Amino acid sequence: MTQRCGFIAVLGAPNAGKSTLVNRVVGQKVSIVSPKVQTTRARVLGIVMQDEIQMIFVDTPGIFAPKRRLDRAMVAAAWSGAGDADQVLLMVDASRKGVDDDTRRIIEGLKQHRRQAVLVLNKIDLVKDRALLLAKTAELNALGDGDKPLFSDTFMISAESGDGVADLVSELGRRMPEGPHHYPEDHITDAPQRFLAAEVTREHLFRHLHEEVPYSLTVETEEWEEFKDGSVKITQVVFIAKEGQKAIVIGKGGQKIKQIREAAQRELQHMLERPVHLFLFVKVRTSWAEDPERYREMGLDFDH
Repeated sequence: MTQRCGFIAVLGAPNAGKSTLVNRVVGQKVSIVSPKVQTTRARVLGIVMQDEIQMIFVDTPGIFAPKRRLDRAMVAAAWSGAGDADQVLLMVDASRKGVDDDTRRIIEGLKQHRRQAVLVLNKIDLVKDRALLLAKTAELNALGDGDKPLFSDTFMISAESGDGVADLVSELGRRMPEGPHHYPEDHITDAPQRFLAAEVTREHLFRHLHEEVPYSLTVETEEWEEFKDGSVKITQVVFIAKEGQKAIVIGKGGQKIKQIREAAQRELQHMLERPVHLFLFVKVRTSWAEDPERYREMGLDFDH
């Protein structure tokens, strides 16, 4: 059987379910997920094998109206992920009424770049009236230019439950161009373990903290020490932007950071399939969001 390989960019507004879909098709977490918007900051690859077909899903940050340098870098990373992709998916939260401004902005970008996409209506399990799905599909298709359909196909799925995902993946597999595989067949992502470990901790910070605090922090893995018994010691630093946020992250008597550390450690042990000793340190770095080195750690372009 001839080898096929291609890149599939997953675009969508914040919280459309892009990371959930990528994790679903890979069969393992490669991209963090939280109920908060803008959790994904950099592009993450999820690699899927189907017979002799290798599909490389590019999970991109949600596209929204950027206000800060970090926002601009995230949006630029999303469009960069779509630039050379063989297929582009536009994921839309089917449970939301109408077409939100962020999705309209993405559609205008697709038209500007002359990119046709596959429309993926997600969260259909939350929509009781199926007629609403057809109406939403028609509304989205009507936003195209007219001379060439904006969407080649429409798939209705639930990335959370997996409903409809297999049909989507099978069709994408048929569209992959002939060519050698880019990654070994047993790889599920190109992200280093140190990066994935930091992302797991950041996910639990997002889940345990509220208001603007999660958006004002980043996590970096500083040390990764392997032991003869198979266990690993991971030391990470949580950089926050304001001194006043330190007490919020640490919590009364250190309880909040303890909860976060324990939750992240449990997940890392499951992910790495071995004992993990996780150590977290919270440091204030007011200018981290303007530090080129932090952007390199996140795989983002500082110049945007």
